[in-house]
Amino acid sequence: MPVIDVWMQHPTLRHSNHEMFEPLRRWTGQGLLKEPLPVETTVAAMAAADVEIGLSAAWYGPQGPLISNDEVAEFVAQSDGRLRGVAGADLTRPVQAVRELRRAVEELGFVALRIVPWLWQLPPTDRLYYPLYAACVDLGIPFCTQVGHTGPLRPSETGRPIPYIDQVALDFPELNIVCGHIGYPWTTEMIAVADKHANVYIDTSAYTARRYPREMVDYLRGRGRRNVLFGTNYPMITPGQALEHLDALDLDEETTELFLCGNARRVFSL
Repeated sequence: MPVIDVWMQHPTLRHSNHEMFEPLRRWTGQGLLKEPLPVETTVAAMAAADVEIGLSAAWYGPQGPLISNDEVAEFVAQSDGRLRGVAGADLTRPVQAVRELRRAVEELGFVALRIVPWLWQLPPTDRLYYPLYAACVDLGIPFCTQVGHTGPLRPSETGRPIPYIDQVALDFPELNIVCGHIGYPWTTEMIAVADKHANVYIDTSAYTARRYPREMVDYLRGRGRRNVLFGTNYPMITPGQALEHLDALDLDEETTELFLCGNARRVFSL
């Protein structure tokens, strides 16, 4: 069965070796990169787990891009069709951010916007996000963000589904919002927000299948089967690692297809 990974990034040295990721490197046993990771390595890791498409994101923060939109476009061009671009933007320059998002979508062919709130230490309800939300609606693309605690050494408050995602969904009912990293330890809140709003989705990135919280597995098996998307957070977790214990979730065939690729094709218009 083909797989779509909705949360991954092909890293630059600026991104992978940043000091804030030291806890993740310690946890995963990954050291500092000594040279840039070849795109071929990422494509091979995807192919080994039947990942047909990976949504490779840019990373923009207050100190500038850790992975720029143009770098992502280069990675996409080298990927033999396996990667699609997800844009980043500088929240502190809202007019330029909207222009850059439009360029990324209309000229570079990107399929979504991703902002990581803890990187900015600004919750998704901050006014600096709102021009980008309106632009996403106009462009017909989803907004991707992080929910739950932070592994990196940054505060976790910005990852709370309630009140932040709940309020954004109320203010922008036409905006598809994809919430990465499950939302733990606020998983029940995240599920409640996805139940409440037709435009809110959850992705399982940063977790292997055997680490999904019990309430998320129950939701995926039942009423949430059209609301949950597969993601890895590669290169922290490879697709093979993320999917290793998928059979233990005891999903039926329809739910498996929706989870691994069907929901992503619909939400991201792939």
